[in-house]
Order: sequence, then structure tokens, then C-alpha cells
Amino acid sequence: MVSGRQSHGVSPQRYLRVVFVAAVLLTLIIFTGAAVRLTESGLGCENWPKCTDEKLVPEWAFNSWVEFGNRLLSGVVAIGTIAAALTAYRRVPRRTDLIRWSWLLVALVAAQVVLGGITVRLELHPLIVGSHFLLSIVLLWNVAVVWFKAQGGVGKPEPLVGRSLLNHSLATVIAASVLLISGTVVTGTGPNSGDFRATRFNLDLEIVARIHSLTAWTFLALLVSLALRLQRSQLSYRLAQPAILASVAQGALGYWQFATGVPPGLVMFHIVGAVTVWFLVLRMHFGMYRRPREVGGISPPPAVGETQYEANFLHG
Repeated sequence: MVSGRQSHGVSPQRYLRVVFVAAVLLTLIIFTGAAVRLTESGLGCENWPKCTDEKLVPEWAFNSWVEFGNRLLSGVVAIGTIAAALTAYRRVPRRTDLIRWSWLLVALVAAQVVLGGITVRLELHPLIVGSHFLLSIVLLWNVAVVWFKAQGGVGKPEPLVGRSLLNHSLATVIAASVLLISGTVVTGTGPNSGDFRATRFNLDLEIVARIHSLTAWTFLALLVSLALRLQRSQLSYRLAQPAILASVAQGALGYWQFATGVPPGLVMFHIVGAVTVWFLVLRMHFGMYRRPREVGGISPPPAVGETQYEANFLHG
């Protein structure tokens, strides 16, 4: 629903910039959280919300400040998402759908903070650590939805491809989700626990890694077959090409890190790759819809010889 108020406020372009900052912060906190685990700093602060029983801020020590720095960044992330929610009220025209989705971001960040405290108190149990990461992935989906909705006007988006292609694309997104879940199981079984005191899943690392590899090949097969179907439907395969290239590089990196004993440096690159593939797959799927126009909208028109679907993907 669009409010009739048209007083001084925030333009759609400026609101998108606020959402972009929130997305950057939500991505950055994943990487700093990974750094906490990969530098064995998971219990650098052994209590929560204070670092120790007596002190909120730790004494100078590398592991303590890696962990505490991640906590401080969590506060910045919370501010960024709250800013997105409050700015949605000032956006002209005001959109209740953007307000709802922006506040969901805030709620999920609050849940993430609480889950972070539970992670410390349970001494990095792999199930909680994995849930912490997967909730971050849900947050990235949430902010991507806000971004997509803010690209156009209020109303139901119009599909730009047939139902069969939409279902195929959705299956690819689901496969990417399963791939991320299986990856967290591998992480919870492997050597990079975040602290020598942390427990591990009592699973065979080679078996869970092979299952993860199977989910990766399934995901890639769905993605490549979708690209071929798009091309046969006279839509450019470029719509899926970035996700395919990133996925192939990510798979090669996964085999490399397993063959070399899962070194922390390669694991960090693998996490960056996972986030990149997730964003590209979401962007591809959302690009299959066109948002309704609004007065003063910001969605660019298709270029000469370019389909609306390609315009949504390449410029949105």
C-alpha cells in the first residue's frame, strides 16, 4: 500500500543506497565471523554480553579482540538495518511492504545477536555455530528481497518467463540453500572449530564432504540446464552465466581445500565464494520478474535489442 503523503522525505534512489549499506554490513559480518573461527578466536571472550565475568572490554590480546571486534561490528550492523527500517517510513512514496520487510531485517539481526551469545555460552557447539551462519544467509536473502522490491513500485511483480522456467529457477535457489546447509555440516565436522575446546560433529569428514560435493554437482546441473533452457527460449544465457562461473570456481576451491587439509586461508575464500554464489543466484531468480513502475521510478528501460528480463538482471 502506498501512502498519499508526498511531503519532503527520502527519494527511492536514496533509500536504495541505505539498503545497499545494510547489505554490505550484513555481508561483512559473515566474513568477520568466519575470521573469528579461523583464527581460533571463538572463545577469545569467554562470556556474553561481557567479555569476561568482570569486564565488558577485554585486555589487549589478539584472540580476544578478534572476537570482541566481531561483537562491535554486530552493533554497527544493527544500526544499519534499523536505519533501513526507519528510512522506509520517510521514503516518498511510502511503501508499507518495504517497511515490513525492513523491520524483518531488524528482527533477524536481533535474533542473530542472541544466537551469538548462545554460541559463546555453549562453547561453540557446531550446531549453534552452523545455525549462526545460516541465519546470516537468511538475512542476505531478506536484504535482497528489500532491494528487489525497492527497484519498482508496489504491487505483484510480473513474471517475464513461463511458469516452467520460474519453477526451474526456484529449484536452483532451493538447491543452493541445501548446498549451504551441507557445507555447514562439513564445517562442523572439520578441523576449524574456532577453539580447541569446541566439540565437533561425530561424523566422518570424508563422507559428509562427499555428500556436500553431491549437492554441489546437483546445484550446478540445475543451474547449467536452466541456462540452456533460457537460451532455447531466446533469452540470453548471460542471465545465469555469472552464477555458473562463480559456482565452478567455488567447486574447484572446495576440492583444493579438502585435498590440502582444509587450511584456514582457503576456507575463508570458500566462504567468500559461497556468499557470492548465493547473491548471484538470488539476483538471477529475482531478475525473472518485473516490478510495477512507480512515478519517478528508477528501473532502467531495456536497451535496443535487449529483453526486459536482461535489463532487470544486468541493470537491476
